[in-house]
Amino acid sequence: MENLTFTPLTQPIVFELEGFDVPPGHGPLFFFLALFAYMVVLLGNGVVICVIMTDRSLHRPMFVMICHLVVCDLLGATAVLPRLMMHFLMGQKKISYLPAIAQGFCVHTYGLKTCSLTALSLCRYVAVCEPLRYHSIMTSARLHSCCAVAWIVALLLIAVLFSFHMNVPLCGQLVQHVYCSNRGILNLACIPTRLYMEITGVFVIIAFSYIRILSASFKRQRSNSSVHRKALQTCVPHLVVYVLYQIASVIIIVSLRFPSVSQNIRKFFSILFIIVPPALNPIIYGLVSKDLRSGVTKLFSFQIFPEKPFHS
Repeated sequence: MENLTFTPLTQPIVFELEGFDVPPGHGPLFFFLALFAYMVVLLGNGVVICVIMTDRSLHRPMFVMICHLVVCDLLGATAVLPRLMMHFLMGQKKISYLPAIAQGFCVHTYGLKTCSLTALSLCRYVAVCEPLRYHSIMTSARLHSCCAVAWIVALLLIAVLFSFHMNVPLCGQLVQHVYCSNRGILNLACIPTRLYMEITGVFVIIAFSYIRILSASFKRQRSNSSVHRKALQTCVPHLVVYVLYQIASVIIIVSLRFPSVSQNIRKFFSILFIIVPPALNPIIYGLVSKDLRSGVTKLFSFQIFPEKPFHS
């Protein structure tokens, strides 16, 4: 491969991202498209965080965990899109070793937000299947413990991933992608490397929680239709977020199985994986959660029409 020199690189290591094959004169257009996408992600997720933090009525387990998901989305988009905009506008493709590791770490943190989704699914399972014991089970301490465990598990998994190439000599500088990832850096290793990661356990936990929620709601539907409605309102947004995330992942995997698919198309799908879920998730939360919608309305009405003191 022309990407490898078979001579181990020495510090300071500087990688070069392959990036997109941009037609001459189209860079500014793609820059503004990427900027627009980034602004949509920042605005939507920023509003969600502001509303949850400022509205005390939303300081509940579900919304606290949604806040953690939003942080994951912002990490992924912020790690990729600003550098992609520099690539489109100025043709900047070089990235030094530590920023490359930081970018890959943030991208994988976004990729492992399934850990936070798992914690959220367990929280919703308790809320629907054990409504009378919910507040005694999901205490503030346990809520923060669940969130902390989700982050610790995700960060430990990522640390293990990146530990594989810390002591591996690298013989290439061209990362054949639009952003750095653990796999992209390992492809530059002087020796063959293999790494397998199993996420079946995470999927099983999420699936089990929502199956039990729906099962419990259908059993109680005859006696109390509000339970069934509450369960659907609880499950639908989180399932849509999870399915949307998995569809984006599957599209990337499928595109890699077909050599006839152009590199630009594959890279475009990988960027959609970073953009589409974070852009749509705030809309999904807002459409389904009445409390979040009212919080957004109050936030903007207060900013636009602040209350004025009454003078007699």
